[in-house]
Amino acid sequence: MDEEARLRRQLETDLRHAILRRQLRLDYQPLVRTADGELSGYEALLRWDHPERGAVGPDDFIPIAEETGAIITIGEWVLREACREAARWPDHLQVAVNVSPVQFQVATLADLVASALSESGLDPSRLELEITESALLKERASTVATLHRIKALGVSVVMDDFGTGYSSLSNLQSFPFDKIKIDRSFIASMEDDAAARSIVRAIVGIGRSLDLPIVAEGVETEAQRRLVLEEGCANAQGFFFGRPGRVALPRVLPGIRFG
Repeated sequence: MDEEARLRRQLETDLRHAILRRQLRLDYQPLVRTADGELSGYEALLRWDHPERGAVGPDDFIPIAEETGAIITIGEWVLREACREAARWPDHLQVAVNVSPVQFQVATLADLVASALSESGLDPSRLELEITESALLKERASTVATLHRIKALGVSVVMDDFGTGYSSLSNLQSFPFDKIKIDRSFIASMEDDAAARSIVRAIVGIGRSLDLPIVAEGVETEAQRRLVLEEGCANAQGFFFGRPGRVALPRVLPGIRFG
């Protein structure tokens, strides 16, 4: 326990300097049309290349960043960097950026989004901000107000990891989201678990009734792609379509055959 505590304290210290030392970078994972693999955009994923420990996983350092408040500075860097990168892409491609619940504790989040768009020249319609349901658990009224300010800029707001929170349906009712992303845990279980497939089908039905596009996360096999397509998920992402990395811009992702 003592060793774990010392390691955590060291990571906290190192993380505070990671931006200035240029240790953080963004990888981009393709977002595609499930039917034919045509590219529609990328999700920006944060990576930390530690000079001594090598690659530190997001599951290890993001919670530390949130607990210490470092996620405020890191999140601003991610948003500005992703917008700058996306501004170089063809106009039909969007970029999705994850926003931590902690960032909503800062009243100027909508101003930051506006600044990142203005600075980069990225059209607001090409930016998607992804939030999890945990963002709506604290200071719900102020969070929803901030989301409305962001939407007024022309930015899309996406419900991420849908199905794993505490009050999914009430959250969908409280704010006009632009898209729903089904949590990868359901996609991973679809082939062998009829209940998981039924849940996916139900979420797609909710999306259809609310006129919300559905994205299946974590598609890793042809069988999973076929299943989510059969259930009505028009969009997907996952290792089957491409791993996170540098941006490549083919019209249809290479190496994928459908049918």
